[in-house]
Amino acid sequence: MTLDPDHALFVAIVDAGSIAAAGRAHGLSPAAVSKRLARLEARLGARLVERTTRRLHPTAAGAQLHADLTHILAALAAAEARVGGAAAVPSGRLRVAAPTSFGRLHIAPHLGGFLGHHPAIAFELLLSDAYVDLAAERIDCAIRITDRVPPGLTARRLATNRRVVCASPVYLAAAGVPTTPDDLARHRLLAADGQLPWRLLTPGRRALIEGASAVRTNSSEVVRELALGGVGVALRSLWDVGEPLRDGRLVRVLPAWEGPHDLGILAIHGPQPSAAVTAFVDHLATRLHAASWEALDFTTGEAQHCNN
Repeated sequence: MTLDPDHALFVAIVDAGSIAAAGRAHGLSPAAVSKRLARLEARLGARLVERTTRRLHPTAAGAQLHADLTHILAALAAAEARVGGAAAVPSGRLRVAAPTSFGRLHIAPHLGGFLGHHPAIAFELLLSDAYVDLAAERIDCAIRITDRVPPGLTARRLATNRRVVCASPVYLAAAGVPTTPDDLARHRLLAADGQLPWRLLTPGRRALIEGASAVRTNSSEVVRELALGGVGVALRSLWDVGEPLRDGRLVRVLPAWEGPHDLGILAIHGPQPSAAVTAFVDHLATRLHAASWEALDFTTGEAQHCNN
């Protein structure tokens, strides 16, 4: 495929979400941009964008083409910088998606230092517990807690994701302390939509905890607050409940059992990341490597002590 000016213009259209905005960036009228978009669609034999009353969205074919072209343009820019002997300076728009609670607790606090070092980056942070399609949402980098990398993308593992069963001392004093996974069937479970059933592991054994959440919610942050409020028992990541476990507002239940260790905290992006993406991932990896949640000491404060 030969890269021509229509390719770069198409990328600008999708990035801006508007034909008029792309035209302004390229010094073209909206009519000229529309004509060139139609010419590209005709040449490829596929509709690339859908127009709504509010903004423009790529079709499935358009999203794939946008992702491919973005990688090609980034590679070309990097190649030119190398030939010119200039290092790529992180700059331009950087759109990052992350889970709500993780973004608030472990990304937002580090943005000041990152932007202080890279003032030419226009940073956008999208927080959502829903699955975010990188191409459709024009996301440059997604932070996900997962064990899967979508086809055509690449990932860097930033940290592990230990998950433990926990509850507040107030809840356990009233409802009793589970001593086996089977005991959880008699307790109020707390989980966001899609987070049940739970799989729990201990050396040589595994358990499947089924049931429904005592409160239905699509928010993991709400689940943590419900656990802190004494509503029930939750399976939570240590990055999420490390502080409440450390100060005693929550205690571990079934301390010999944990969620599987297959999930990791990943930074997912295209195979040819921009200088801005690389700088952000490097910055976050350094901060998360020093995170304290994996070093928590649970030799005290376990649920067995709640009845004392």
